[in-house]
Amino acid sequence: MTAPAPSRKTDQRTRPEATGASIRARVNDEVVVRGTADGVVARDGEIVGLHHPDGTPPYDVRWADDGRVTLYFPGPDAYVRHLTPAPAAGGSHEQGR
Repeated sequence: MTAPAPSRKTDQRTRPEATGASIRARVNDEVVVRGTADGVVARDGEIVGLHHPDGTPPYDVRWADDGRVTLYFPGPDAYVRHLTPAPAAGGSHEQGR
Protein backbone atom coordinates (compact mmCIF):
# COMPACT_ATOMS: atom_id res chain seq x y z
CA MET A 1 0.00 0.00 0.00
CA THR A 2 1.33 3.46 -0.85
CA ALA A 3 0.87 6.65 1.10
CA PRO A 4 -1.61 9.17 -0.32
CA ALA A 5 -0.14 12.06 -2.26
CA PRO A 6 0.11 15.29 -0.26
CA SER A 7 -2.59 17.82 -0.88
CA ARG A 8 -1.66 20.81 -3.04
CA LYS A 9 -1.99 23.05 0.01
CA THR A 10 0.89 21.31 1.80
CA ASP A 11 2.82 20.16 -1.26
CA GLN A 12 6.44 21.19 -0.72
CA ARG A 13 6.85 22.19 -4.37
CA THR A 14 4.62 25.23 -3.74
CA ARG A 15 6.90 26.68 -1.07
CA PRO A 16 9.31 29.40 -2.31
CA GLU A 17 12.42 27.64 -1.02
CA ALA A 18 11.39 24.41 -2.74
CA THR A 19 11.11 26.14 -6.12
CA GLY A 20 14.43 27.96 -5.87
CA ALA A 21 12.83 31.33 -5.07
CA SER A 22 14.05 33.06 -1.95
CA ILE A 23 12.02 35.04 0.53
CA ARG A 24 12.49 38.81 0.20
CA ALA A 25 11.15 41.58 2.38
CA ARG A 26 11.16 45.32 2.90
CA VAL A 27 11.07 47.36 6.09
CA ASN A 28 7.44 47.60 7.32
CA ASP A 29 6.44 44.27 5.75
CA GLU A 30 4.81 41.69 7.99
CA VAL A 31 6.33 38.28 8.66
CA VAL A 32 3.86 35.53 9.57
CA VAL A 33 4.93 32.25 11.14
CA ARG A 34 2.20 29.67 10.63
CA GLY A 35 0.83 27.60 13.48
CA THR A 36 0.89 23.82 13.54
CA ALA A 37 -2.74 23.59 12.36
CA ASP A 38 -4.10 24.98 9.08
CA GLY A 39 -5.32 28.55 9.41
CA VAL A 40 -3.80 29.16 12.85
CA VAL A 41 -1.28 32.01 13.00
CA ALA A 42 1.28 31.22 15.66
CA ARG A 43 3.15 34.51 15.48
CA ASP A 44 3.45 37.66 13.40
CA GLY A 45 5.55 40.77 13.48
CA GLU A 46 6.76 43.84 11.61
CA ILE A 47 10.09 43.81 9.81
CA VAL A 48 11.93 46.81 11.22
CA GLY A 49 15.40 46.17 9.81
CA LEU A 50 17.18 44.42 6.98
CA HIS A 51 20.70 43.02 6.94
CA HIS A 52 20.99 42.65 3.13
CA PRO A 53 20.09 45.27 0.50
CA ASP A 54 18.26 42.67 -1.63
CA GLY A 55 15.76 41.93 1.18
CA THR A 56 16.94 38.40 1.92
CA PRO A 57 17.07 37.11 5.52
CA PRO A 58 17.84 37.60 8.31
CA TYR A 59 15.48 40.33 9.49
CA ASP A 60 15.03 42.44 12.60
CA VAL A 61 11.42 41.77 13.58
CA ARG A 62 9.22 43.50 16.18
CA TRP A 63 6.85 40.75 17.31
CA ALA A 64 3.20 41.73 17.74
CA ASP A 65 2.63 39.58 20.81
CA ASP A 66 5.29 41.10 23.05
CA GLY A 67 6.83 44.08 21.19
CA ARG A 68 10.35 42.66 21.40
CA VAL A 69 12.73 43.10 18.46
CA THR A 70 14.76 40.02 17.57
CA LEU A 71 17.00 38.82 14.77
CA TYR A 72 14.90 36.35 12.78
CA PHE A 73 15.86 33.74 10.18
CA PRO A 74 12.58 32.56 8.57
CA GLY A 75 11.99 28.84 8.29
CA PRO A 76 9.74 26.95 5.89
CA ASP A 77 6.69 27.77 8.03
CA ALA A 78 7.07 31.54 7.53
CA TYR A 79 6.07 33.96 4.79
CA VAL A 80 6.22 37.72 4.20
CA ARG A 81 3.20 39.93 3.51
CA HIS A 82 4.12 43.08 1.61
CA LEU A 83 1.97 45.81 3.11
CA THR A 84 3.21 48.64 0.88
CA PRO A 85 3.86 48.86 -2.87
CA ALA A 86 7.35 47.99 -4.08
CA PRO A 87 9.69 51.00 -4.17
CA ALA A 88 10.75 52.43 -7.52
CA ALA A 89 13.86 50.95 -9.12
CA GLY A 90 17.05 52.26 -7.54
CA GLY A 91 15.45 52.79 -4.14
CA SER A 92 17.31 51.70 -1.03
CA HIS A 93 16.09 48.62 0.86
CA GLU A 94 18.32 49.12 3.86
CA GLN A 95 17.36 50.88 7.00
CA GLY A 96 20.01 53.37 8.14
CA ARG A 97 22.55 51.75 10.41
